[in-house]
Amino acid sequence: MLEAVSLDQLRTFIAAVDEGSFSAASRKLLRSQSVVSETVSNLEDQIGVKLFDRSGRYPVLTPAGVVLLADARAIIKGVDLLKARAKGMTTGLEPELSVVVDVFYPIDAITQVARAFRQHFPGVALRIYVEALGAAIEPVLDGLCSVGIVGSLPTIPDTLSHERLPSISFLMVAAHDHPLTLHKGKVPKELLAKYTQIVLTDRSELSAGREFGVMSPTTWRLADLFAKHHFLLNGLGWGGMPLHTVQKDLDAGRLAALPIEDVPPGGLIVEMSAVWQTKSPPGPAGRWFIDSLKNTSAPKREVSKARATPKGVRSRRKKS
Repeated sequence: MLEAVSLDQLRTFIAAVDEGSFSAASRKLLRSQSVVSETVSNLEDQIGVKLFDRSGRYPVLTPAGVVLLADARAIIKGVDLLKARAKGMTTGLEPELSVVVDVFYPIDAITQVARAFRQHFPGVALRIYVEALGAAIEPVLDGLCSVGIVGSLPTIPDTLSHERLPSISFLMVAAHDHPLTLHKGKVPKELLAKYTQIVLTDRSELSAGREFGVMSPTTWRLADLFAKHHFLLNGLGWGGMPLHTVQKDLDAGRLAALPIEDVPPGGLIVEMSAVWQTKSPPGPAGRWFIDSLKNTSAPKREVSKARATPKGVRSRRKKS
């Protein structure tokens, strides 16, 4: 019976785990819940192992299911890799690799990989776009880019496959002389609400009606992270920035990290992922690009001198 196990059964098993329930998996797979449930049950019968405990409201992986889930993922990943290699053998290398990169992702990491890419694939043109939020996924959905590097939009559409990349740190900052930097201890959210928050806005419609990390009723919205950075430096408001983007400003005292209540001291962690259309996996060059990013990241730094004052600027704080 083990020889009869199909890839469809394994993909359904993985979807049920990732989505948290058979009903959610059915929506992702565009199938009825009964079909998903039956597919998983048939898999359990064929391998002779119970994968889920169904005694509660939602199915929960059994200890055996946890172990076999890793094997199922490895099998599916191997098949996807085989498809990518076969695609390369039948069609050759991609003549061009188009990648859309989330503005939050360290450009140093992209540059390192691009340098090595030129040596490995000298005949493949590389096209890089930099976007934010939904605009970093839209070109992949539209087929304009074969690979997307995303993170600032929490929800990845169901039609895309994804793999984790190194995460980044994200923290709230303000100019050294902003009133919020004078507050001692954790900054309460009611105090944040009194000042303008500089927010990165979405050029696409994928996040319409949803807000991510907005804590103030007064906002200025910018579609460019570079512009947002300069607004923050000039004291026009406070807002969240990737740590690698503002590390030098923190070190020099131009910006200060805001210790906000309910936010970890080192800031938030933003999970980054490589995405592509499930029906069109990356070719050899795209696969190499993704794998290289997994092993390449910008130098890791810690938040330091977060409340330092730059040379030549008198501190406004009173000595205790």
